[in-house]
Amino acid sequence: MIPPHEDSFGPVSLAALGWDETFAKPFRSHAAQGLQPARVAIAHNYLYQLCTDRGELMAEATGRLRHHATSAEAMPIVGDWVAIRPSGIERKAVIEAVLPRRSFFSRKAPGEPTRRQLVVANLDTVFLVCGLDHDFNLRRIERYLVAIQNGGATAVVVLNKADICLDVEAAHSAAAAVAPNTPIHVTHGLASGGAESLKEYLFPGKTVALLGSSGVGKSTIINRLLGSDRQRTHSVRRRDGRGRQTTTRRELILMPSGGLIIDTPGMRELQLWDDTESLKDTFEDIDTFALQCRFRNCTHNQEPGCIVRDAVNDGHLEASRLNSYLRLHREDKLLRQRRDEHTRLDKQRRNKIARRTGLAQSQNRRQENGRS
Repeated sequence: MIPPHEDSFGPVSLAALGWDETFAKPFRSHAAQGLQPARVAIAHNYLYQLCTDRGELMAEATGRLRHHATSAEAMPIVGDWVAIRPSGIERKAVIEAVLPRRSFFSRKAPGEPTRRQLVVANLDTVFLVCGLDHDFNLRRIERYLVAIQNGGATAVVVLNKADICLDVEAAHSAAAAVAPNTPIHVTHGLASGGAESLKEYLFPGKTVALLGSSGVGKSTIINRLLGSDRQRTHSVRRRDGRGRQTTTRRELILMPSGGLIIDTPGMRELQLWDDTESLKDTFEDIDTFALQCRFRNCTHNQEPGCIVRDAVNDGHLEASRLNSYLRLHREDKLLRQRRDEHTRLDKQRRNKIARRTGLAQSQNRRQENGRS
């Protein structure tokens, strides 16, 4: 059993939890069955802590939902809206359905080349938190921006720990170069400052998720926005100055302003999943140059008349940015090939089982006809 978390949700309106017509419309068929809406605050295996307009409930997914789930993606995750049937006695419920997601953040499941992992759902904004210390990595920012774009949320880059950065202006300019159409905010780690500007995204009923590597200061930022030390934090490691991961689970938190924040553990690995179109949007500068290439399917490698390569040579485009773009394209292509191969082998396996079943049934019919 998951213990109730600190500052547990009391009764609060569905609108304050992010409910609107996007979710109300598909819920109508569930309402006709006597079900009620709830939002997932914490998920742990098959046990969930839910927020409702009547307070918090603990819930399990029904056997029917688990049985019909074609993959892990069909099961509830933090941020989901679900249809529940509350218990008449205890503060418990069962989850009978997951409502369609408006947005999400996902990645390729670590160690599994053909499976996607959904991390959090129904986000309005994602704070991509980057530490202005050893964690600062432009290529990682690009990678996160592609994944955020693919999930349908709005990205905001947060450059944290400005109090220990020697050249904040240079870091800001570098981030702006790889995220040209994305708001960028600078905040401080141990020293106070900067977090106030983030409150403009915390509207009542709107959901913000904090994403980034371990130790970049996501929990510290949440504490600043809450005005209290609700989330646990750790100091940096002495040997290398890197932050240490503190958050161990994803959690939906109601802010005093009425907005909602999802805290997430740091990600050690972020491999993209099916992000071809999002790559074009995130690397719009490269895609614009590419439209002028001589060959329509130019790989920007050795082809003559490649305007993208010319842009690099002329200093209009950073070579490192192009290399990142090409690397992400290669990852996307390889992932698609692996998924296609997995689909082909799975189809072969199913056909083989079907043939064996058909032969066995034919043999049984012949035996029955022979006895009759």
